[in-house]
Amino acid sequence: MLELNMGVIIAFVVYLSAMMAIGIYYWRQEQKMSQYILGGRQLGAWVTSMSAEASDMSGWMLMGLPGYAYVAGLGAGWIALGLILGTWANWQFIAKRLRKYTEIANDSLTLPDYLQNRFRDNSQILRVISAVFILIFFLIYTSSGFVAGGKLFNTVFGIPYTWAMILGAFVVVFYTFLGGFMAVCWTDFVQGVMMFFAILAVPITAAFMMGGPATTVAALATLNAEMFNPFTTPEGKPLSLIAIISLLAWGLGYFGQPHILVRFMAIKSSSQIKQATHIAMTWVVLSLSAAVLVGMVGRVYLQQPLTGSAVETVFMVMTHDLFSSFFAGLILSAVLAAVMSTASSQLLVTASAVSQDFYKALINNEASEKQLVWVSRTTVIGVSVIAILIGLDPNNFVLDMVSYAWAGFGAAFGPALVLSLFWNRMTRNGALAGIVVGGITVLIWKQLALFGLYEIVPGFILSCLAIYVVSIFDTPPAQVILDEFEEVNNSNI
Repeated sequence: MLELNMGVIIAFVVYLSAMMAIGIYYWRQEQKMSQYILGGRQLGAWVTSMSAEASDMSGWMLMGLPGYAYVAGLGAGWIALGLILGTWANWQFIAKRLRKYTEIANDSLTLPDYLQNRFRDNSQILRVISAVFILIFFLIYTSSGFVAGGKLFNTVFGIPYTWAMILGAFVVVFYTFLGGFMAVCWTDFVQGVMMFFAILAVPITAAFMMGGPATTVAALATLNAEMFNPFTTPEGKPLSLIAIISLLAWGLGYFGQPHILVRFMAIKSSSQIKQATHIAMTWVVLSLSAAVLVGMVGRVYLQQPLTGSAVETVFMVMTHDLFSSFFAGLILSAVLAAVMSTASSQLLVTASAVSQDFYKALINNEASEKQLVWVSRTTVIGVSVIAILIGLDPNNFVLDMVSYAWAGFGAAFGPALVLSLFWNRMTRNGALAGIVVGGITVLIWKQLALFGLYEIVPGFILSCLAIYVVSIFDTPPAQVILDEFEEVNNSNI
């Protein structure tokens, strides 16, 4: 527990109150299902980009990645590089095309909705299988956010871990339940700004407190020169090719993350994506670089070494030591912002999958807009309860939980989405095979831990192969599907 003071408490209360107020405001605005889960496709470039990145990075950027860099030094930079490249590719090649295609494909509101409409799947099986994998992996992903929130409140306020996790989850559920997509996006915007300035402030301030960048580098070199070698471990052993591939492979995950892809679907116009890309890339490059620096600088700044899962609190411990009172509270609130921005997005995507892809598709095809909104809201509560139960162990590593879910989405949906946007020969059965093979490969590979290779790599490769082989031997797509594909090709994207 960090030393508590009134400034920190005030800062947290102000932040939490502001987030809940946004939820209450949009509660009266959200009426239709399309508004609740996609905001009526009215997001501007700034909100789209900041919301996408804030929901992407989550508490792992302020806790998991600095904690890994605290142990591994510049070796953690491979993850950052992979994520930077993946972010750029997602904005550059996927965003515009997905925005256009989801509108042409019967105004699709969710990723399973898009896949069903893209392949004219009247059986509903593609939609339902997609929703199943979304539910499985988002339970793990959302739980990682609640774990991060629990560690935050436990570290700062000394609240027992379980109650700390429930408190953080309550605020997320509150504004997501009431405000829907627009509340989530605007809170993400605020949270993204907070995360950006907080992650920059901590390593820069710590370095100058130690006498400047040169002094800090010298202290690190004295402690362990291997911290500056991205090709070796801190123990001086060579970093294997498999390890480097596994770290870089985080970038593959971007193509299959529903909570990020939905931002592309919601932007007001595809013409705004170029501006949004510039904003997003600036945020990502600076933030991830600073996150690695937090861990490395923390190794020499903190007098008491951190061990075990406590390494993921390095950002919080440094903040408490560097800043005083209200300002420290604001920076620590950025951790909560990171947790909430992702957890709320994940809850909303899961809720939309249950309401649109299970309830409406299989149970009540004539469900009214109000019914669907309330099914979504009920799902938010139900998923949150299960996610809390999954995260009850305080020794869970946030980065481990995120990496599992990230791989699951990347392998299950990444190849299916990319090929559906760029390959007109792809079929419904090919998409189904890719999703099932990719998702199951991750689930099995994670348990077996074969060759030390990150499970997203075999999952992504086998998913691509399954899509190609099944599609080639399948009946070619109907002409109406090919015409729709050409319409996207010929549109101004």
